[in-house]
Amino acid sequence: MGNWQGGPTQTSEAARAWTRVRTNLRESAGARLFDQWLKPIELIEEETGGADADSIRLALPSAFMTNWVRNHYADRLNLEFRSLLPQVRSVTIETRTPGQVPVMTAPVADAVPAAAATRSASEQPILDPRFTFDRFVVDASNRVAYNAARALAEPGVPRFSPLFLHSGTGQGKTHLMHGIAHAFLATHPDATVLCMSAERFMYDFVAAMRGRDTFAFKQRLRSADLLLIDDLQFIAGKDATQEEFFHTVNEIIGGGRRLVISADRCPQALDGVESRIVGRLSMGLVADIKAPDLSLRRAILDRKLADMPEASVPAPVLELLAARIHANIRELEGALNRVVAYAQLTGETIDLDFAVATLGDVLRGAQRRVTIDEIQKLVSSHFDLKPLDLVSARRARAVARPRQIAMYLAKRLTTRSLPEIGRKFGGRDHSTVIHAVRRIEELRDTDGDIDTAVRSLMRELEA
Repeated sequence: MGNWQGGPTQTSEAARAWTRVRTNLRESAGARLFDQWLKPIELIEEETGGADADSIRLALPSAFMTNWVRNHYADRLNLEFRSLLPQVRSVTIETRTPGQVPVMTAPVADAVPAAAATRSASEQPILDPRFTFDRFVVDASNRVAYNAARALAEPGVPRFSPLFLHSGTGQGKTHLMHGIAHAFLATHPDATVLCMSAERFMYDFVAAMRGRDTFAFKQRLRSADLLLIDDLQFIAGKDATQEEFFHTVNEIIGGGRRLVISADRCPQALDGVESRIVGRLSMGLVADIKAPDLSLRRAILDRKLADMPEASVPAPVLELLAARIHANIRELEGALNRVVAYAQLTGETIDLDFAVATLGDVLRGAQRRVTIDEIQKLVSSHFDLKPLDLVSARRARAVARPRQIAMYLAKRLTTRSLPEIGRKFGGRDHSTVIHAVRRIEELRDTDGDIDTAVRSLMRELEA
């Protein structure tokens, strides 16, 4: 029998490797997929495991989950472990029911709120402890959705149900859904709360049909006090699943209970979803979350950085990330995590050059293709100059300062090298560009007018 005793060299190596592997999987797979399929994986360590042990054993609580992980992540798990422990020759994934064998779980934050600890495992929602209302950064782009989410979680008879949230990927839908569950459980600790993706709904329903146990599946979902289903678009075209989903929605709404649905578009735009389902979902409150603007992205980074007391990330780096990564909050937070992690691993200080070197591929993929010509035209217009002034030899402050700002923006918003930027400004040397960038960084901390001008120019270039 496997057991975690602690102490042997290989045991500690495996434990440390498993912690790293889980962290990597969470970052690459995203919180939703990780929590539903990968978080339940546990590491089994052998009592006889020593420094020469060459196999890793992983366990899941059901055959259904084991098969899914084998089919989708077996190769990835092998690669992850071998990159950390070269002696590992095999990674096996097996099914171990609770209590069958002692196992050691990597030290990842518990995703089940304390209020749910007294309920059976099958009733415990898989919630991210970070996704609470007080950690959701609010502005005009998401205020309606946020207020609706808080209203639905309030005690008493729900004002509306269902709540339908829609937005692009990584804009905060899942955060609000988990926030609803956390808040509801805080005031209803004995409530039955279920949180799953539409894809998981489909898999569980198909498994129940194959196991001829659809009654238990239906009872479990339809008796929920709060049911949250994420990414509804994944059941498009799945007739049998939609039939069951429709009846589940009817039971929840008809029973006066709470239902929250999310998707990447509004109900009427869900191609392949039956009109009767669209009609039901439209009966409640439909709220969208718009893409975050620059100021919200910056605020989100500040919130994220507050959770990293050991990290020192200067304002110019945060502004670089906020300006260049604007399609997805998840990618934005991931970029910050990557910069901080690389700095801790290498012992280097985080500055603009370090961030650009670390995130080169991310920044190139995320940025709108801003050109130096665009920057020069906008800066000259902003300061009532001619574009030729910025490339001229004139050294008067009325020209030199805008020129430095333009060089700073070129370094921040384009992938051009320092020599290339210098050539675009009248053949200047790369050291002149370096001086300009550093000077504007200093002035932004001390001169409010300069900082305001840079912010305004960045917003216009981004738009």
